[in-house]
Amino acid sequence: MSSSKNINHVVETETGPWMALNKIDIIPLANGEVSTVDVRWKGKNLTLSKVDGIIALTRIKGKGKNASMAHQTLLQALESDEPEIREAGLVALPEVATQKSDELFDWLSVLLDDPVANVRQAASKCLSLSAPVFPSGVQVILQNELRSYDKKRMDAAWKGLNSLCETWPSVACDHIDTLLLEEDPMYRRRAAKLLRKLLSKGGSVTWDLISWALDDEDVEVRRNAAKTLPSLARNETRLATIFSERAIIDSDAKVRLSAVKAIQGMDKDSGRARELILQSASAKDINIRRACIEMLPKLYSEEVLRGIATDLLKNEKDPKLRKELTEMTIDESLEGSESQKNKFLAPAPSVPKIDREVAEAHGIQFGLDKLSVNDADSKKPLSKEERIKEINDSLKEEAKKTNPMYRSVSQDEMMGYDEEFDLMDSDEEEY
Repeated sequence: MSSSKNINHVVETETGPWMALNKIDIIPLANGEVSTVDVRWKGKNLTLSKVDGIIALTRIKGKGKNASMAHQTLLQALESDEPEIREAGLVALPEVATQKSDELFDWLSVLLDDPVANVRQAASKCLSLSAPVFPSGVQVILQNELRSYDKKRMDAAWKGLNSLCETWPSVACDHIDTLLLEEDPMYRRRAAKLLRKLLSKGGSVTWDLISWALDDEDVEVRRNAAKTLPSLARNETRLATIFSERAIIDSDAKVRLSAVKAIQGMDKDSGRARELILQSASAKDINIRRACIEMLPKLYSEEVLRGIATDLLKNEKDPKLRKELTEMTIDESLEGSESQKNKFLAPAPSVPKIDREVAEAHGIQFGLDKLSVNDADSKKPLSKEERIKEINDSLKEEAKKTNPMYRSVSQDEMMGYDEEFDLMDSDEEEY
């Protein structure tokens, strides 16, 4: 196997007393040139052995001579007759492989079947950490371990696949594709659960996997696939609509509810989304009906909503839903409470400024505006008749001051006789 060139994931490295070793002491301790090395770790004096030296190989970085020596030392540890040495080598393997991975994963495959339980467990953990970093290096190993009869080994492999969904989604899709073809529904269920992690990165391949899972004969597989629809609706409305149309008529209520949630997240102006909600508002499942009926006021105008609610009331039996639908049929402008009716009233026309000023000058208040204290005190209280008389008098005086908009012109003025025949004024008066 060739060494990895592009590492897209940080390997989880354990910490321990070996972190206190000087780098020049790591390889001699790991290959047995020295038996022990004394260090001080967290305020304590400790004596480290070969096991600590092997784990400390993770601290040797670079592509030079030291990295090659660390790689060779690790290979020797993995084929050791001592179980604790093999176990230590598996702890160091994922990090050392980032520098040079030749033959390391071949040994990982072998040690997964080691006769010692602790070594097998270390190998399973090593696979879980290596899968998201070296997808090609462990591809065949991961395929086998995902289907292992040993639950601990299988769980570790699925943990690695879960991380692989984030770092190499295309490779993860390949694994899930094959898992969805397994006869055992347990594999298909677990694979369908991972589809949500692939939505943002998996692309069109993920959409195909969701489509297949929605048609699975196992209800749990369909439920897990349907849970992806609300998230899919936010980014791929067209696809989510197509999938939701299928899911909303599924025989399982949970699958149908996931479809409704997806439709709720779609663009409210989408005609197809409106149709799906309207159709499902009369579904047999009360939970589906409730979710869809609650959405109707957000989709339709009040006038259209009253007609829809009236039609739905003809067949609705649930008391709570009938109450909601009945409220939708009420025209608040005509049948609502006083406060509801008031919302539909037009505001009163404003009082002309001149009328307001004249009225306020006589101590009469208009609207909600309050008179100043000085204005109120300067006037004595008047009776209603006196107030009306004063307002009329004021309006007449104001009219006299106002110049007329136009003045009538006599025929003589039009003909220009005024200046030449002034003596005729008396005759005109007699006439």
